[in-house]
Amino acid sequence: QVQLVESGGGLVQAGGSLRLSCAASGRTFSYYTMGWFRQAPGKEREFVAGISWSAGTTYYADSVKGRFTIFRDNVKMTVYLQMNSLKPEDTAVYYCSARRAVAVINRPSAYDYWGQGTQVTVSS
Repeated sequence: QVQLVESGGGLVQAGGSLRLSCAASGRTFSYYTMGWFRQAPGKEREFVAGISWSAGTTYYADSVKGRFTIFRDNVKMTVYLQMNSLKPEDTAVYYCSARRAVAVINRPSAYDYWGQGTQVTVSS
């Protein structure tokens, strides 16, 4: 069982940066593949980035590649999403997720645990 709590969202101007954090509880965090998803009003939840349990594999949506970086600290049981060069279209609620499997998958249905979400708003 894993519980996830996101933080770090907020309001930022276009071109700015934010770092989201996702703190996990549970003794087996290091065995979980982690993902970040986002959902804008009226849209489906979409994959943003994922990282394998060993941090050996990362995977990004094309829309954020080169701007966002996912990384994790298994000792602190935290996964991060560094977001640079933010655009208004990045505005959404961002969710942290976990799945006890090796592969990084971009489908929400593949993830077993979810945080409550944190709002990111990028103004133009």
